[in-house]
Formats: sequence, structure tokens, C-alpha cells
Amino acid sequence: MMTRNMIRYFRFLTFLMFFLQACGSGASAAPVMDPPPTATLTPSTTPPAPTDTALPTLPFTPAPPITRVLVVTFDGLRPDAIEASKMENLLALMQGGAYTLNAQTVFPSTTLPGHAAMFLGTCPAKNIVRWDEYVPQNGYARGTDVFDLAHAAGLRTVMVVGKEKLRQVTEPASTDYFGFVDETDKIDDFTSVERLALEQIGQGFNLMFVHFPNGDLAGHEFGWLSREQLKAYAKDDKSFGLLLQALKDRGMYDSTVIIVTSDHGGHETTHGTESANDMTIPWIISGPRVLPGLLNTQVRTMDTAATIAYVLGLPQPPEWDGVPVFEAFGAPVTEVSQGCHT
Repeated sequence: MMTRNMIRYFRFLTFLMFFLQACGSGASAAPVMDPPPTATLTPSTTPPAPTDTALPTLPFTPAPPITRVLVVTFDGLRPDAIEASKMENLLALMQGGAYTLNAQTVFPSTTLPGHAAMFLGTCPAKNIVRWDEYVPQNGYARGTDVFDLAHAAGLRTVMVVGKEKLRQVTEPASTDYFGFVDETDKIDDFTSVERLALEQIGQGFNLMFVHFPNGDLAGHEFGWLSREQLKAYAKDDKSFGLLLQALKDRGMYDSTVIIVTSDHGGHETTHGTESANDMTIPWIISGPRVLPGLLNTQVRTMDTAATIAYVLGLPQPPEWDGVPVFEAFGAPVTEVSQGCHT
């Protein structure tokens, strides 16, 4: 039995053992970290309240309106004659517009059938125009032409041409003005196609057709791509430039779609065949909403009427063989016109 003294002795030894372990273990108390300083915002450092900042916006530019169409044909113009004759105004229009130098006319590749197909949107088998002289007893091209549609819609329609036979493309009731200067009738005319066209621009129009005949006349006399023919095209191009300037001077240019084309080409001193030189024509379009560049679509002369109707918001008669050249306006090309069966 332990005595009281022995108990005290063991308690002392136990306390001494724990004391020695604490001193010799090398353990140290964890350092006490001062609390991080607390930032105090004063009125001078208080951030401003968030505000709505307007992002810069681009000005909205509406698409320019289209109020008129000018169609110009250079009779007998082969595509390779444009560069050869240095038609500067036409070349400039091509640079700013959509174009193809591989458009196709109809057979027979002559003036009256070519223009009839151009404005009626149909092949000769439908519009019945296969003759190429002024024959009043033959009447007029059969079918609804784009002048009929425009005039019925209350638009002012004008034809200024260099051959009287083009009167047979559409009935007189469909044109508000028809004027011609025909050098083939051997009558001395007191005016010119250029002057008549400038007068009509001054009066205003919605659909206007201007026809320059001189290249074709020179081709028949001297040959296609002859020096004389190229000079004739260069001269007519200057007249064309005056028409463009008149549109600009009257503030009409930016709202006018301009289509330039031809009725046929030619070879040697003639035309009318199905050869490439006779059938291949240029087709250029320029103006509001037209996307510049070379057209990949195969354009045919019947497409001219359909494109005019499309631009002016006129209906497309179901019997038309032509279709609008949608590619020129950046629209999907869902259909292309087919050639005429001869």
C-alpha cells in the first residue's frame, strides 16, 4: 500500500517528465498574423455610379429609289467593237455596273426581230416579227410588251430611234412620245437622235428607249470592225455621254437604271445568221441597287424586258420567255431563260 509520501513523489516525477518534453520538442507557437488593413473609402475615392454609354452607330442609308429606266441600243454592236472603238462612256458605265460580253440575241439576228424580242420578252415564234423592213401592213409585234405594261401603270414612255421600222415593236398608244431620224429613207432630217433624246430627258420619263443606228449603217457599207464603223461607234458614244450628263445635270442620274445592249452583231458587211459574230451582243446594266461585276448568268435579249419590269415593279406576263437578270441585283438566280427554237 502506497503511502502519502510515495504518491506525492510519483506526481512530481510525472510533472517533471511533461515539463522536459515540452522544452526539448523544438515546437514553437504559431505566429500571430496582424489582421489585414481595412480600406476605408472617403468621398473623394468613391467610384462614380455606373452610367449607360451610347455605342456609336452608323448612319442609316436607305436604298436609293428607282424611278426610271433608260435603255440604249447601239445597232449592230459586237462586244469586241467596244474596246476597239474606244467607247469611253460605255466602258466607264461597264466599270461601275454589271455586264456580260456574251449575251445572245435571237434568230434572225437582224434589227427589228432583235428589238421586238428585247421589249416583248418573247421569241420571234411568239411575237411573229421575222421581217426587217418597215412594213405598216404587218401591224405590230404580237403580245404584251414592256411599254404596254409601263403605260398602263401610268408611267411616261418614250422611244427615240434611228430607224422608222422600230415603230412596229409596240403600238402608238403605248408610247407617250415616239420620234425617229432615219437616214435610210434619204430624207434630210432637221434634227438628230441625240437632240430628240435630250429634249425628252428634259421633259421627264419613266421608261425611255434610245437607238443609235450609225454603227450598223457603217458596217453594211464598209464592213464590221472597219475603221469607219469604229468611228461611228465612237461618235455615238459621245452622244451617249451627253445623255448621261443631262441626267446628272437634272438630278435624275442616281434614280435611273441604265441598260445598254444591241440588237445583233455582224460579220463582213452583213448579219442575220446564227454565227457567233452575228448572235453575240453586249449587255450592261448600271444604276441604283446594281452590283458591279461580270455576270455569270447567260443573258438573252428577251431578259431585257423582264429586267425592266422587275426594276419598275411591273407584272411579268406568263408568256414571256425572258426572266429578270437577278444576279445583277445580288438576288438568287432561280431561273434563266432558254434560247429560242428556230
